[in-house]
Amino acid sequence: MNSDSESLQHQILSWVLADDVKTHKRPTVECEEVDGVENPLQEATAPSNSGEPELGGAPQTFQLGEIPTVQERFQAVLKRRLQIQIQNHPPLFPWETQLTEYPDYVDEPSLALVPTWGWMAQQSKLNLPITLPEKVFQELLAKCQVLLTSSLPLGAKLVQVVESFFPNETQVLNDLAGLVLRSTYRSSVDALTMLNIESNYSNLQEPQQMALSLLAAKQLLENLTLPISPTNPVVEREWLTSAGALTLRVEYQVEGHLRKLSVQGELPTTGTLKLYGHETQAIAQSLNSGCVSVELYCGRPNQIYTLEVEFPEMDHQPLLFVINPTM
Repeated sequence: MNSDSESLQHQILSWVLADDVKTHKRPTVECEEVDGVENPLQEATAPSNSGEPELGGAPQTFQLGEIPTVQERFQAVLKRRLQIQIQNHPPLFPWETQLTEYPDYVDEPSLALVPTWGWMAQQSKLNLPITLPEKVFQELLAKCQVLLTSSLPLGAKLVQVVESFFPNETQVLNDLAGLVLRSTYRSSVDALTMLNIESNYSNLQEPQQMALSLLAAKQLLENLTLPISPTNPVVEREWLTSAGALTLRVEYQVEGHLRKLSVQGELPTTGTLKLYGHETQAIAQSLNSGCVSVELYCGRPNQIYTLEVEFPEMDHQPLLFVINPTM
């Protein structure tokens, strides 16, 4: 071993064992507590069963061959202390000013192109004291669509729309549905307000949630039903979507024995109107926003017709209306 190498090793040993490498005084290194050890350097150089030397007391002489052992122990203690400091004070990226949690994965960009439930915006047009959670409103609307053409009485429809939210509460729902049907929108809202409704649906008591859900279902079914007759030949509806307002104008024309049903729609985006009844249908499509119309000659009296509105760029599910012409 040459003299330069020996000198370097002596310098390293002096740095490990002393605070002041210039004076080479006996070690007085003080370290913060690490894993319960107040002075990890002394812990690392404490006497062991193998008879290794202990730092402290009188200075001790080390042979040149013992230097690597001291170096290894010091490096182990230093590494452990650095690990603890990093755990307690994690490093930040250059753009961060504080610790930030990041998701484990990022959704594929293509998923953002999937049409969302675009019919949700209509909730703002309902006469409700508070806003329903999106999931609740979406399920209520979906079930109203299924029961729209059913011949069940309105009260029975309301119960079927809401009962999945409140299993085993059919009797209570029937009682509340009767109250909702016997009241106007305004009195229903006032009655719910008198129950000290909070601003959050989840904070309501179960009977309040039932009453609010029944009231929303009633308004949805009525919004989606277009009753028409010779004495009331024109009905208009507006449904708010995420793309804008959908406006429908339905006209029932009677000329002798001929009865014709005409629907004119003002579409906020690319869409299709489909009007169909018993073994007959009419379809009209618009490649952009604007006016589109369909018409059918009615066959049997009091036949129910379905109007299907589809906006493929906004929602993968069409919105259904029921038209019930009466003599």
